[in-house]
Amino acid sequence: MFPPIILYFCKSFSRIIAMKKYIILLATLFLTILPTHAQGGSNHLFDMSKNLEVFNTIYKNLELMYVDTLDANEVVGTAIKAMLKSLDPYTEYYPEENMQELKEIYTGKFAGIGALIRYNAELKRVVIDEPYEGMPADEAGLKKGDIILSIDDSLMTDKSVSYVSDHLRGDPGTSFILKIERPTTGKKMKMKITRRTIQTPAVTYYGIQQGGVGYLSLRQFTEGCAKEVRRAFIEMKEQGIRGFVLDLRSNGGGSESEAVDIVNMFVPMGELIVSNRGKLARSNHDYITKVEPIDTVMPLVVLVDDMTASASEITSGALQDLDRAVIVGTRTYGKGLVQMSVELPYNGSLKLTTDKYYIPSGRCIQAINYRHSRGGYTEHIPDSLTQVFHTKGGREVRDGGGIKPDIEVKPDSLPNIAYYLATSGMDSTEVMLKYEIDYIKRHPTIAPPSQFQLSDADYAEFKQRVLKSGFKYDPETERYMDNLIKLAKFEGYYDEAKDDFDRLQQKLTHNLDHDLDYHKDTIKKLLETDIVAAYYYQRGAAENGLRTDKVMKEALQLIQDTERYRGILSGVKE
Repeated sequence: MFPPIILYFCKSFSRIIAMKKYIILLATLFLTILPTHAQGGSNHLFDMSKNLEVFNTIYKNLELMYVDTLDANEVVGTAIKAMLKSLDPYTEYYPEENMQELKEIYTGKFAGIGALIRYNAELKRVVIDEPYEGMPADEAGLKKGDIILSIDDSLMTDKSVSYVSDHLRGDPGTSFILKIERPTTGKKMKMKITRRTIQTPAVTYYGIQQGGVGYLSLRQFTEGCAKEVRRAFIEMKEQGIRGFVLDLRSNGGGSESEAVDIVNMFVPMGELIVSNRGKLARSNHDYITKVEPIDTVMPLVVLVDDMTASASEITSGALQDLDRAVIVGTRTYGKGLVQMSVELPYNGSLKLTTDKYYIPSGRCIQAINYRHSRGGYTEHIPDSLTQVFHTKGGREVRDGGGIKPDIEVKPDSLPNIAYYLATSGMDSTEVMLKYEIDYIKRHPTIAPPSQFQLSDADYAEFKQRVLKSGFKYDPETERYMDNLIKLAKFEGYYDEAKDDFDRLQQKLTHNLDHDLDYHKDTIKKLLETDIVAAYYYQRGAAENGLRTDKVMKEALQLIQDTERYRGILSGVKE
């Protein structure tokens, strides 16, 4: 395979000359061996060779004559990043020092203590946000809000989240002394923690919901996740479920083969699920179901949103194309590109986009405009500009970016006040985190996740804390108003319209008391999710969230309405 010039880092003039000769030789060989496959024939290969030589010469002159000594890793590394940025968002270079990051992307595994951490802006400290169930942080007894003071002999005060995270991670089996301060007691504690290989659970939660409908939330398509889904589905089926909801919202994807195995649970053996097609014939591959399914008739609904991507889109798209499931939610992300890892000299790697994938109807759901150099993909194009394909039963589906759901249900948007309450930083007083820690301190136990909710009295207490804390947030209306005033002053219109601006500004100025009441339900949901997670981990938070999930409610109603469900799959318009 033709190795790009950027793979050979120039550390001396002799290496530059050798590299230049090697590149020209390779370009010549490439021109001789593969003339019929070149993009644009000999002109393309000439342009490639010419530009590689120009790059060589530029760097040689920089190395010889530039006023300062060059850092080759930085200069050539910048060139690499700029080159790859002109392509798609997924082709990335990983030098040796970043290979662990690439490994984590492919496996979902890392070595550490198994806890989410966050920056507390008020304390200017990094704190524990949530330990993962059964992981070293959980076993050591770490709790939400614990302030990280030191790791071994290294102080963690005034350090960033990334700095603390790097020190918490390490090789599996290595131990360290963690010193924390527990805000609920004020006590400082030391504990010895041994790092382990951590893999965040692919299946966040599964269980039987109202009406005997099984539900499973799949977070990512990591190695072995299909076995977890299979095991959970069989368990619920043995308990008599009469329908199944697969939740792929905010699932960014992962392994293609795991996606195919999950689809195979619900469709017959021998079905083509996805085809990869690229420039090199050896990278082309057809994924076909290989085993007998578990169930091909049970009503199946897949939940998706705009963060459902890649392998999640293969799963939802294949089930839609084969008329095996009804898709509910909002249009998916639109990632129809496939990457592979290519080893590079000096122990680096290139995550390289090699193929597009095509689901059973023959469509590619990749967003049409995905090149960085063309501004990147920002929105779905109109259906009038897309191609029509058909499902196995003849229903019309389209390409052009993402999977369009059979039933669109838009989730509630997050109001600004809720965002700023839940996000540390800026002028945040961390009032939400303080309230949650105090609530946990006062309540050794709480109701099961499916039943827990804050009372009106609980929320009234929280509201008073916010009002007394001096909490401020920056609503979009104020930002736009400030910009409008600046523009009016620049254009010379402000003085004449000052009274109008003052009246408008007064109307747009937010009332914190009013906003806390108006967005009560949304803010309560955020509080409840965080509190439940402290007692029942992520599985509990996921279960609790289903109580008020309108997308899930639509799915449950659909499964109960057999006639409507069948009508959608047969192409009957609603």
